[in-house]
Amino acid sequence: MNVQLGRSFAWLWSAYAVSTYGTWIAFGAFPLIAVQVLHSSAFAVSLLEAAGLAVAAIVAVPLGPWVEHRSKRPVLIATDLARFVAMASIPIAYVLGVLTYGQLLVVSIVSGTSSIVFTAASGAYLKRLVRGEDLLVANGRLEGTSWVATAAGPPLGGALVGLFGPVVTVAADALSFLLSAFGVHRIRGDDAATPRDPTNRMRAADLLSGWRFIFGDRVLRSLFLNSVTVSGLIMATVPLLAVLLLGDYHFPAWQYGLAFGVPALGGFAGARLSARLVARYGRDRVITVSGWLRSVFPLGLAFTQPGIAGLITVIVVEGLLITCMGIFNPVNATERLQRTPADHAARVLTAWSVSSKLTQAVFVVTWGALATLTGPLAAITFSGVLLLATPLLLPERTDMTEAEAAASGEGVRAA
Repeated sequence: MNVQLGRSFAWLWSAYAVSTYGTWIAFGAFPLIAVQVLHSSAFAVSLLEAAGLAVAAIVAVPLGPWVEHRSKRPVLIATDLARFVAMASIPIAYVLGVLTYGQLLVVSIVSGTSSIVFTAASGAYLKRLVRGEDLLVANGRLEGTSWVATAAGPPLGGALVGLFGPVVTVAADALSFLLSAFGVHRIRGDDAATPRDPTNRMRAADLLSGWRFIFGDRVLRSLFLNSVTVSGLIMATVPLLAVLLLGDYHFPAWQYGLAFGVPALGGFAGARLSARLVARYGRDRVITVSGWLRSVFPLGLAFTQPGIAGLITVIVVEGLLITCMGIFNPVNATERLQRTPADHAARVLTAWSVSSKLTQAVFVVTWGALATLTGPLAAITFSGVLLLATPLLLPERTDMTEAEAAASGEGVRAA
């Protein structure tokens, strides 16, 4: 669909694209630095990943209501600059010979927290920059950009690591956040902050208002539970696949990169198709079919074996999975924004991101322990079996009845 979304969205899209490419170019840099530069143990590397996710999610909890009552453009610029300073500190410390594991952990937390806040603020800002009927097209373009970056970033980052070492990719990531801040600065769209009663201080209950709104809406509750569970189960298998392919099956690094780079192109294709599929078949059918399929295909990884046959299996399974994710994610994001009032968008998106990251951290640690007992392939298979049940959490329909609309309005006023 050739829909014109305006210059303000183009700048937001550009900012998102450059920072996303930077992040994927630096994908895997922290574990490499921890192992190659700091000689950290395998447990320390796993702790770096899980602790960064979990602590960042907890720190971000009070920031959702705070972002709600701030103009979004300054928040986006501030979070980009925070990520720039945090990431840039790593190559500087490396050159000075003072880089430590503790610094990596702090940077991981600062970067993760800033990313959650950026996601919440940019989603709320997008709702003001783009008309409601164009949100699906806008989300599809953002989703497609993410998958292209996923396909192109790691191979490029791998080449840079081979030539210059992992610290250089972190420097490139830092520069991408600076460029993103410049892109956001160029936006000239509507940026009204939700007014707040100056006599009404933030209460502890306000921290949970995002979750209260989600669970007060029938469709959002179902989509939330489904999305958080599916992402947790899928992310739990990512490090296990690395162990299986690189360790047990001795795949060369280039084949491992190919196994995840090529399927990401399916995500781009799915994202570009999502708006057309909704226009033709309706939102409910697209959510249901793509939601079911993305939960069925991962079980195919249970048949992964050494050699070319195993490589083809991973590429095909991941390609089908990611194509379905590329279709589902923009529709899910659009439904979430359209069902959330502008004055609640930031806190709802923060609650969603925090829950996803905490769930992923818990699942990664749990499946790591399970793989230690049963082996990586058995743990991956168990994740695939559990995923088969997750479509039961999907909503049967997404249209709101008059009673639900009235209840939603009451929930907003109460929150």
